[in-house]
Amino acid sequence: MHQADLAACRALLREGSKSFHAASRVLPPSVRAPAAALYAFCRLADDAIDGERGSPAALAELSGRLARVYEGRPDPNPCDRALAAVVVTHALPRALPEALLEGLVWDAEGRRYADLAALNAYAARVAGTVGAMMTVVMGVRDPAALARACDLGVAMQLTNIARDVGEDARMGRLYLPLDWLEEAGIDPDAFLARPMFSPALGAVIARLLATAEELYDRALAGIGALPLACRPGIMAARLIYAEIGREVARRGLDSVSSRAVVGRRRKLALLARSLAAAPLARSGAALTVPPLAETRFLVQAVAATPPHRQVDGIGDRITWVIGLIERLQREDRLSQGRA
Repeated sequence: MHQADLAACRALLREGSKSFHAASRVLPPSVRAPAAALYAFCRLADDAIDGERGSPAALAELSGRLARVYEGRPDPNPCDRALAAVVVTHALPRALPEALLEGLVWDAEGRRYADLAALNAYAARVAGTVGAMMTVVMGVRDPAALARACDLGVAMQLTNIARDVGEDARMGRLYLPLDWLEEAGIDPDAFLARPMFSPALGAVIARLLATAEELYDRALAGIGALPLACRPGIMAARLIYAEIGREVARRGLDSVSSRAVVGRRRKLALLARSLAAAPLARSGAALTVPPLAETRFLVQAVAATPPHRQVDGIGDRITWVIGLIERLQREDRLSQGRA
């Protein structure tokens, strides 16, 4: 990966994803660089699709960019080139970023979710994919570990949804399962027209947080399957996001009137706890629990992709990578000549 491309990705994250930029410091350098490339591409994709409200044109453009990345001829911009390097180095299955793009379109369309299974399908795409991609760049392709990584991604997304009910509603978005709202006697359209907290809504939020908590418990088993140096960062993410859910509960489950946050001091305490606990993490019985039905396709995509690019022998792999580097350098020179 070109250092200039990596620096551009990191600069983008410093401005647009401060939480990830801070959290990435806990990751080992070998993972920090590809993780920055992945998150930068995710950030740009999210902005592009959301800005166009999920238009077919926006999706077609991003799909084309992704196709060129996987063909080894990325567009001449830092994020695409950095992602192409990650694809080659880590044999990242194309199905993972493609699923992410699909989820971002669902988000921009303002799609609603009939039940928990439908919501999990959305969370699998916008967050489970990130868990799977991060696991791959950590050098882990074991299906059981990937299933737990997807659990963690889905749990974090459910926590986000529980925390942001009011904020989302004021933007005309509703992610809570519609059948849960119906059981609680809440009309979705009436709630969106006038977002207000009620004990009935609090019960729905509590139900969602309980679902997330079950997934956080399952995800813990997967942390022990990660390389030792990678465990503290993932443990910290798990602890901090779970704490967000507990903060929502401490506020009486009212995430309409205010937005729960975890303070800096509490985050530092949880980070210290993760540093102490991560080396002791052990893979328990939960590691072998089957993946969620909605994330199974992500686990299968990695299993179907060999750990190295499908070329004949190490000589061919070296030739392919050299060709990619030469092509990127040529594009840089042409771009500078036009400037």
